[in-house]
Amino acid sequence: MVNGRSRMLNTADSSAGDRKFFSIAMPTALTLMLIALWTISRRYAGLHGDAELYALQALARIHPNLATDLYLQNVSQDRFTIFSPLYAWCIGWFGLHPAAAVLTVCFAAWFFTASWFLARELLGRDSAYLAVGGLIILDGSYGASNVFHYAENWLTARSLGEALAVTALACHFRGARGLAIVIAIVACFVHPLMVLPCLMLLICLRFPVRRSAIAALILVVGALLVAFGALALHSSQGPLAVIDGTWLEVVCERSQFLLLKYWRVLDWEVNLRPFVCLALAAIVNGQGPIRDLCVAAAIVAAAGIAVSFISSAVGPIAILLQGQAWRWDWIGCFLGALLLAPTALKVSSDEKCGPLCAVLLVFGWTFSAVDSLACVSLALILWLVRGHITDRIAKLLRWAAALLGVIAFVWVAANIGTILSSPAGESGLEIAAISRLRNIMGLSVSAAAVLWLLFSWIRAQRSRTPLLLTSLALAVFSALILPGSMSDIMRDGTPAMIHEFADWRGAIPPSASVYVVPASNSARFAWFTLNRPSYLSVDQSAGVIFSRATADEVVRRSQVLLPMVEPTWRLRSHGMKMRSDPKIGSTPKPMTKERLVSICSDPLMDFVVAKENVGFDARPHTHVGDWYLWNLYDCRHVRSLAPSA
Repeated sequence: MVNGRSRMLNTADSSAGDRKFFSIAMPTALTLMLIALWTISRRYAGLHGDAELYALQALARIHPNLATDLYLQNVSQDRFTIFSPLYAWCIGWFGLHPAAAVLTVCFAAWFFTASWFLARELLGRDSAYLAVGGLIILDGSYGASNVFHYAENWLTARSLGEALAVTALACHFRGARGLAIVIAIVACFVHPLMVLPCLMLLICLRFPVRRSAIAALILVVGALLVAFGALALHSSQGPLAVIDGTWLEVVCERSQFLLLKYWRVLDWEVNLRPFVCLALAAIVNGQGPIRDLCVAAAIVAAAGIAVSFISSAVGPIAILLQGQAWRWDWIGCFLGALLLAPTALKVSSDEKCGPLCAVLLVFGWTFSAVDSLACVSLALILWLVRGHITDRIAKLLRWAAALLGVIAFVWVAANIGTILSSPAGESGLEIAAISRLRNIMGLSVSAAAVLWLLFSWIRAQRSRTPLLLTSLALAVFSALILPGSMSDIMRDGTPAMIHEFADWRGAIPPSASVYVVPASNSARFAWFTLNRPSYLSVDQSAGVIFSRATADEVVRRSQVLLPMVEPTWRLRSHGMKMRSDPKIGSTPKPMTKERLVSICSDPLMDFVVAKENVGFDARPHTHVGDWYLWNLYDCRHVRSLAPSA
């Protein structure tokens, strides 16, 4: 009897030990799965695009001479955020590139962690891992022209704003509603355009749907009255200023995504898809917090698109265009992606149309070969009419789901074959293999399959050894991939580059503008390596929506550069030309003596960097490397030697 009792106690202790082990090991393995997916699915983009603009704003607080740059001279987005001082403080501690990389990783980890807590409150712990996995592998595009995404792979104020917004939502559903409002209000000082829809969403969640819908309607009507009132006043100054024809042309050419009338069919599909997915998630989950969240998010996003439509159709009112209310759809895109996998899993259990609905829903977000909006809309329609589906039709629908799965498998296999047979684009056997694997995961449908297989494998483990080996494999994989994911080939602004060009920096006064030929590298080299203002680049023209003076100066400077290059800020016209003739480009012409004299005729053009040596006592760069024998021209000297300038 004693031995029997002892065996029972040992068995109980063993069971308790196993439960404790799996309560720790299972979440650890699932977390490592998410880290591995992040390292292979996403790659740090460095200081490019909007990231370099925010880096300039931060550097201008360290090097005040950069505040004279064209982008910061007039009204810019820097006036609406407290992000720049924080970024500048980090640059002071770590340096430009390390600070950008560290903050990018920290804010990404914050965003996905907050998303997990939000998903856990809505869906449960295990489903939360699957939901966040979906967030990681999907591109999260919203707006037009594939310009904006949630959880971007570079550092901007949006990175911190999104993390704070999702944190506020998580706090709300954990019961800390007052704290959620406080966090959202604070986050508005980081990026008001991104966080405002989250604040509106939190307010909507506090009231019945009918009141929220009425409030949204009042907001849209108010925007309509503001538009008509501004048109009646026809003011060119103040909050109700009307963007005139000349200014509007520059805005349309540089940032056509701001006006809905220029959105393409694909843009509308991307922005309407979340509405359909939110509707399906709300219906599938019935009464409860998920339904309330989906309905409130749809109301906010719809109000944003309606306000943007007014600014595009009624009249170009500055405050409405600058407010970019279409960005409110990001919250719907985020929630649609977050709820995608759990919703697909839930609908798949329906015997009549569940498998086909799940396949269509997933295809709508991951399969680029199909019409995304049509797929998710068909899934919603099937779910709504499932009560009228007969057993015979249900059998056909199951076969259709299987057929779509086979088609997707063949498509992925064909693309993988192409990827494996094509040059990797990166040197080294190991690096080439990682590059190919990254391209394979870039096929979102294959990434979704990997996510599901990993999640199912980990959840199915009931023995310690396979779970420990899986966790070890995921940890090793992440450690091998992470350095490549965080690598940034851009050297502008590194201590080595700054030291290398010490002679040029000594020759250029701090507030003097610099133009680099080719123009694609002009701003980064001037800002980050020389710490000097840039004369003109396409990135500097991003602020034309906020300032008429900036728009006029961009046009004027582009006319000065016409002997060298066509206006790079005319992205809309250039895109149309590229679609008609892909060979068309905007490559700068070679520097000649006459062209140098011409562009130096502008008193605001202080220094020019070009590869060609055309005289005028050019200062060559003698350090062996990418910039070997490039030349620095002092336009003041050019003007003195060429009076015609």
